[in-house]
Amino acid sequence: TIIANSRKYSNGTFEEIGHLVREIVSLAETCCADGADPSCYDTGSTALSVKSCSADSPFPAHPGTAECCAHQGLERKLCLAALRHPPQPLPRYLQPSDKELCQAFRQDPREFADRFLYEYASSYSQAPLPVLLGSTRTFLSMVSTCCISSSPTACFLKEKLERKTLSLLTLTSNRICSRFSAYGKDKVSFSYLALLAQKVPTAPFEDLLPLAEDTAELSAQCCDSVAEDCMQKKLLEHTAKVCTALSARDGRFADCCMGKNLMENHFCILAMPPAPAPELPKASEPTNKELCGKDGALHATRFLFELARRHPSLPDAILAKLYDFSGKLRGECCSTKDPSACLDSKRKQIGAELLPFLEKASQLCGQYNKLPFLEFKKRLRENLTQAEPEASPAQLEQLLEQRVSFASTCCLPDSPPLLCASKV
Repeated sequence: TIIANSRKYSNGTFEEIGHLVREIVSLAETCCADGADPSCYDTGSTALSVKSCSADSPFPAHPGTAECCAHQGLERKLCLAALRHPPQPLPRYLQPSDKELCQAFRQDPREFADRFLYEYASSYSQAPLPVLLGSTRTFLSMVSTCCISSSPTACFLKEKLERKTLSLLTLTSNRICSRFSAYGKDKVSFSYLALLAQKVPTAPFEDLLPLAEDTAELSAQCCDSVAEDCMQKKLLEHTAKVCTALSARDGRFADCCMGKNLMENHFCILAMPPAPAPELPKASEPTNKELCGKDGALHATRFLFELARRHPSLPDAILAKLYDFSGKLRGECCSTKDPSACLDSKRKQIGAELLPFLEKASQLCGQYNKLPFLEFKKRLRENLTQAEPEASPAQLEQLLEQRVSFASTCCLPDSPPLLCASKV
C-alpha cells in the first residue's frame, strides 16, 4: 500500500502518504476479517472519501480533488481513486552509503523501511508495480542481512551484484513507462523508431519499424500489468530481437549485445550516443495524395524517420513535437474541400520557419553531446553574442541560461518527456 500510493501521489509528502496508508490498512483489517458486517467496506470507504474532501484533509493534495468532491456516492469514490500526480521528471532517490544505511536501519527498522519504500516508489513511480515490489523487497532484505553481518562491506558488494539486473530493470522500465504515459502507444513507437534511426542511420525503415512497434506493444502490455514478470520477460525478448536485427549492421550494437546479461545489454544500447550523420541525398517529401491517403500516417512517419537519421543530434522532445505537428497538419488539411491547396500553403510556412529551427536545435544538442560542459557554455555565449548584437548583457544571460537548461535536460537520450515538451 505504501508503494502503490507513493507511485500514485509521487509529489505527496511522507506524512501525507502515511496518513492515507494507515486509513487503507485499517479499513482492510476491519472489513476483511471473518464475520465483518457486509456493509463495512462501503461505510468505511464513504467515510474515507468524506475525509479526503474536508478542508483540513491530511491526505496528499491534488488539483483534481475539488472536481471529484463535487460528486456524491460511488461516483465521488471512483473519481478520487483515479487521481494521480504526474511522474517526477527525474528520479530523485539517492542511495546513501552502506554506513549511513545501517545507521538509519539500526535506529528504527520499521521507520527506515517505510521511508525507503516511499522515497523509492515516488522516484520511480512509472515502473510497474511488480518491478517496484521485487526491487524494494530485495533491497530491504540486503540491508537487514548486511547490517548485522560480521563483514558488512563484503556482504553489500555481493548483494549489490546480485541485485544489479533488478536495479537496471527498475531504472529502464521507469523510463519506458514514463514515455508511454506521456506519449501513448503510437507516439512511443515513433519516438523509439527515431532513437534507433539516430543510432543506426544506415538501417532501413523496414528493419527498424517492427522493433519500434515491439517497444510500443511491450509498454502497452506491461506498464500497468500486475503480472509478476511481464516487464522483465518482454524486455529480454525485445533486447534479443534488437541484437539479432542490428548487431551485423553496427559494431557498437554488436559490442553491446556480446554480454551474457540481456538487461545490461539493453541498458548499453539505450546509453549509446547517436552515430554521425551519413552522407544521404535530400529526403523526398510525401505527396499530398500520399499524406491524405489511407496510409497517410505511415508516409508521414517515414518522412520523419528520414529527418531523424539525417539529424542525429535532434532531441526526442523536438521530434515528438514534429510528430504531433504532422498529425495536426493531416487532420486540418485532409478534411477540407481542397487538401492540396491547404497542404501546399503549409509546406511554404514549414520551409521558411521549421527547417532553420531544426538546424539550430540539431546544432545545440550536437555541441552539447560533443563538448565538455564549460566549453559548450563558452561557445554558446559567443554564438548568442554574434546572433543577438542588440541584446543587453542581462538578456544574453537569460537566453544563455534558457538554452543551457534545455540542452542539459533534453539533449540526452533518456530526457523526461513532459518536462522537455514544455521546454521546446
